[in-house]
Amino acid sequence: MKITDLMSERLVYVTLDDFLSEVKHIFDRVKFHHLLVLDGDELVGVISDRDLFKALSPNLGTAAETNRDLASLNKRVHQIMHRDLVVVGAQVSINQLISIFNDEGVSCVPVVNELNQPIGIISWRDILKAMEMRHKAKQHGAV
Repeated sequence: MKITDLMSERLVYVTLDDFLSEVKHIFDRVKFHHLLVLDGDELVGVISDRDLFKALSPNLGTAAETNRDLASLNKRVHQIMHRDLVVVGAQVSINQLISIFNDEGVSCVPVVNELNQPIGIISWRDILKAMEMRHKAKQHGAV
């Protein structure tokens, strides 16, 4: 199995200067946990739902919400994104990718081409799902 079989090719991007209100809007409506940050066509960062959670005021949407709390939505993506990216090319093996997850402590790895343009993203959850499916298939004699 190749990582291209497991990675998601449906990518959602934000830019360096997008507001956190837009990031929140995206995460409120989807089931994935990472957004890629682009500068033009080049991948320059990743922002997770946890990054967003840490950057926003805990009082948002509560009776205690103030203007200062609302102002946290006006921060920009570049203020909270991860810049030290761990990326892989499409040729990386699943075993190499597992080592990357274990060694680097990341929860997702963007898959990029030679121009550092994203072509996919893969999370540790994707690997676990593939392992589960393979295990179930073996139980039913399909593999």
